[in-house]
Amino acid sequence: MNKLFSVVLVFAMYSASAQGFEGTIKWSMKMEITDPDMKAKMDASQKKMNDPAQQEKMKKMQEQMSDPKMKAMMDANPAMKAQMENMMKMQQGGGDPSALMPKGMIMKIKGENSLVTMDGGMMSGDILNTKDKSVRLDREAKTYSVLPTGENPGQTTKQQPTVTKTAETMKVLGYTCTKYVSSMTEGDRVITSNIWSTTEIKDIDLKALAKQRMGRGQSMFAGNIDGVPLRIESKTKEGTMIMEVTDIKRESLNAADFTIPSDYTETQGMFGREK
Repeated sequence: MNKLFSVVLVFAMYSASAQGFEGTIKWSMKMEITDPDMKAKMDASQKKMNDPAQQEKMKKMQEQMSDPKMKAMMDANPAMKAQMENMMKMQQGGGDPSALMPKGMIMKIKGENSLVTMDGGMMSGDILNTKDKSVRLDREAKTYSVLPTGENPGQTTKQQPTVTKTAETMKVLGYTCTKYVSSMTEGDRVITSNIWSTTEIKDIDLKALAKQRMGRGQSMFAGNIDGVPLRIESKTKEGTMIMEVTDIKRESLNAADFTIPSDYTETQGMFGREK
């Protein structure tokens, strides 16, 4: 499911460029596993989780993670902490990869800055995007890690998505959206996305996504999608992920929310700075 994780991460990192918008945008997210082999593995994992011996093992692991020494060790190593927490989530979810996916996200936008809060999943927490960089904030540990924002030096640019505009329309939040079909291939893996975008919102520019590249040099969205995407349906052979805007609220926001707190220290996170 790494490619679907990438869709969420890049969307969070390059959430919006506001032409005049200031306020909050809420998204819902859900994932459905459709691959028979993966479903079979998930069923087997769930049966294993129901075994009393496995439940006792999980209980002991949770106790170990609550130990003050272990907590101090994990706080000193955010990458290890994230790995351990994700492993626990996967185990508690019966091996279901969707247990690692967020259930939604909230974008707060002010000028050229945005703050994205992920609800659950492996990326739970805040991602702050400013003019100069994108960082992941760990509120509990009072740390931040800089996220990669560009191509690696000397790396060849990979195939960009092919986008086709259709005549299909649908209503999202009362806005008329046009369907675009985006297809992107990497090796033997294909992501097909239906992107429903509206031109009826004039003060938000999500096309900034198309100008950004992930660390591997591949853009997740193409520049010939007009308007603001309000619903994205991404499909791979493993399953389908759906992201949809559920609320758009124009409001005045505190500028201090879009800065790194002065008492935070920089660390090397699991999605951290690329050298």
